[in-house]
Amino acid sequence: MPFLTEQKQKFDDLRVVLHEDNRTQLKRTANGGNTVLFVYPPADEEEYIAHARELYPEGHFIDVAELFVKSIDLLGDEYNGFSKEHQPLEGFKAFYNDYISTSFKAFTNDYPNCLFSLIVTEICQASREGKTAFLVHTGALEGTGIENVNIMEHKTVMSQGIPLVIFYPADYRNNELLFLNHKTASNYRCHLVK
Repeated sequence: MPFLTEQKQKFDDLRVVLHEDNRTQLKRTANGGNTVLFVYPPADEEEYIAHARELYPEGHFIDVAELFVKSIDLLGDEYNGFSKEHQPLEGFKAFYNDYISTSFKAFTNDYPNCLFSLIVTEICQASREGKTAFLVHTGALEGTGIENVNIMEHKTVMSQGIPLVIFYPADYRNNELLFLNHKTASNYRCHLVK
């Protein structure tokens, strides 16, 4: 029963923060940012995402795990020279091995089809459609070099008319946000729903 009460409270808080009348206040509490960081226990991720899809059927849900796979395919195809003879994953492995010392750049904004670029493109698409963007399965960012603050502080994310909601599997304890319950994370450019 406590879980359902906590879940209801978080979603009620999210609804209030996202209301159009509260967007100016959101920018103030988010230090000029335009993002809501929706925090929940990592073990309950699928339940929170399913509930959000029920409550916001008009929302634009951006699955980071799916974009991660897409970026590997796109970068692999590019590295293969779009050859039909080689699989995208083989091209990505070759790319990764050739740039092993800076491999994190494969996911950050150094390449047009990198994970970071795909995420920002999806966020902008949602805004153009007048929809709230919900970034889900963000645990897939672990090890990519992309931090939540990189997304929150991106100029196009900050300038969107509709706030971004990042579903964030984390623990908030002792005034510290711990991504995946172990890695200190920034909550500076966002409004925290915990």
